[in-house]
Amino acid sequence: MVRTLEKAIEELSALPDKDQEEIGQKLLSHVEKLRRLREEIDKGARSLDAGEGEPLDVEDFIRRMKEGNGRS
Repeated sequence: MVRTLEKAIEELSALPDKDQEEIGQKLLSHVEKLRRLREEIDKGARSLDAGEGEPLDVEDFIRRMKEGNGRS
């Protein structure tokens, strides 16, 4: 285990059980989000490796993202 994680767990053990449980749930949720993101990245990389990618108009993409976020 990474030393930083070991230190964090050591510090957590001094907290009340309720706090430990809450932090543990948040950590597990974060790890699951990272796992799903890694799976999506791997899926995209396989798709690109298989030649399934399409050219991206970066300026158009940025414009659409700004419009979608309510910015102009």
